[in-house]
Amino acid sequence: MVSKLALFASWCSLPSVCSALFFGDAIFDYVIVGGGTSGLAIAARLAEDSKVSVAVVEAGGYYEMESGFMSVIPGFAAAAGTGTSPLDSLMMIDWNFNTVPLKEGNGRRLRYARGKTLGGTSARNYMVYHRGTEGAFDQWADLTGDDSWSWDSVLPFFKKSCTVTPADMSKRQANASVSYNPGAFDNALNGPLQVTWPNYGSPFSTHVEIGLEKIGILPGADFNSGSLNGSSWASTSISPGDQARSSSQTSFLKRATTTTSIKVYTHSMVKKIVIDKTTTTATGVEIESGLVKFTLKARKEVVLSAGAFQSPQLLMVSGVGPKQTLQRYGIPVIKDLPGVGQNLWDHTIFGVVHRVGVETASNLIVHPLTGAVKALADYALKRTGPLTAPGFGVIGWEKIPQALRSNFSVNNLEALDEFPDDWPEVEYIGLDGILDGWHSALDQLLLDGQQYATIAAALVAPLSRGSVTITSSNIKTAPDIDLGYLTHPADREVAVAAVKRLRQTWAGMDISLGEYKPGVDVQSDEEILEFVRQTMVPVWHPAGTCSMGKSTDPNAVVDSHAKVIGVRNLRVVDASIFPTLPPGHPQSACYMIAEKIATDIQGGN
Repeated sequence: MVSKLALFASWCSLPSVCSALFFGDAIFDYVIVGGGTSGLAIAARLAEDSKVSVAVVEAGGYYEMESGFMSVIPGFAAAAGTGTSPLDSLMMIDWNFNTVPLKEGNGRRLRYARGKTLGGTSARNYMVYHRGTEGAFDQWADLTGDDSWSWDSVLPFFKKSCTVTPADMSKRQANASVSYNPGAFDNALNGPLQVTWPNYGSPFSTHVEIGLEKIGILPGADFNSGSLNGSSWASTSISPGDQARSSSQTSFLKRATTTTSIKVYTHSMVKKIVIDKTTTTATGVEIESGLVKFTLKARKEVVLSAGAFQSPQLLMVSGVGPKQTLQRYGIPVIKDLPGVGQNLWDHTIFGVVHRVGVETASNLIVHPLTGAVKALADYALKRTGPLTAPGFGVIGWEKIPQALRSNFSVNNLEALDEFPDDWPEVEYIGLDGILDGWHSALDQLLLDGQQYATIAAALVAPLSRGSVTITSSNIKTAPDIDLGYLTHPADREVAVAAVKRLRQTWAGMDISLGEYKPGVDVQSDEEILEFVRQTMVPVWHPAGTCSMGKSTDPNAVVDSHAKVIGVRNLRVVDASIFPTLPPGHPQSACYMIAEKIATDIQGGN
């Protein structure tokens, strides 16, 4: 077996970065605040113009160095400190946020994993890559009054960001075959992000595919062409050769550091955006790196890409946001924008867990020699086996069928009709382990010799909204994060129906050795809802807290070109500007908006 050192060396080809000893005041054309998913993508694209200078300021460092193989090997994604217990291990590459108590979650406070590292949450996610629906992006065009956000207009930017590699069926099981539409990609564009399928097809997911088909969710769907209907093996942001995580750092930044003059400031915290009060113009950022404090000025623009929690936080501590909130903390009001920090969308997930008669990730624990040791050897020597996959395989989508929908209230049905016709309400995911509140990776350690698996449901058409609110004028003080899960009654009805659909799916599979959670005693709608309240967790998809909108929208924070309304030379480019959160996993959309806004900037918009 190759050594850990050799493995690590194969993953890491890290560019040189600025040393804190040499940090000092400097001037660039563009200063990008946040080296995450969108931040590194837009920085890399802007830096392609040799006539401009670009700096990226990131509070973290390199996850390969500071977290090691746990953040690189896909199979360890679930064990890499993503648990929701505030007592879970604190990760150096994570902000380790805690939410406020969930009003409809029995007052639980959740640790909310967010990447504090180059790559941001693309270095912390579960690597699902797919795109939203045509209707979702056509709705963006309607909400912003800008047809350039329609599906047909944004599809080229989805294609520009990535390169797809077909699944290697010589290394996957024959019954884990993959179908996709090659026309949804354009490899001639040489997009930096790598998209492929793991060299492993979860045996459990082959059964999930059958179970979903029996309840009417048909296999063989394509999830990158504007439709989410049916089931399919999920494409992932994994490099096909070494089967390692492909993040914005290993893709966009790695290329930029070898082909451009981009400059990266690591372990550097932006304290505030400098805004000239007379002209209401962003001129730079104030930074703290250890004991060193300095300012980076921007000749052209400051681009804020700090994420759905910290982009609104940075705006507020810099004097842009709800007037009353700013005044409460003694922050001079530069621009009163009441929508900053509001309109928080997120997806929540919960699942039905069974003991099963098929190999799952439990095998790594139940049978260490034939499980964990073999998996490590297969990955190290051949780049095959369960560690090439991030703990799942098949995902499926649907609107709740009429038989269960007939139980919904008239008001909730009308509220759900706000979503486009092609927007599913629930995503189903086959998980190779236990999802029961996802406190930490220790949830898997039952040590009873049994194998466990979950079919999970995520609410992807949520009507509940949360918020992000500062609690201090100091950026180092974490904001209050109110996820708002299940606060809209329609979400509660959909959640109960989703659990019933999960049980119907399990009933169509022949591998169950008995329901573990919630347990057969949980049957009434009230009991099911209580189970959801006690076990629901994030899918880590926060968005919308600096949402795009028309000039007539009082809650809009940025215009359709991502420019902060009322402040010159300042944009926000990350998931916080989504006017709605498209169904499913937003990774692809985070890259898309970076590509699109970079093109806007280069075109003078």
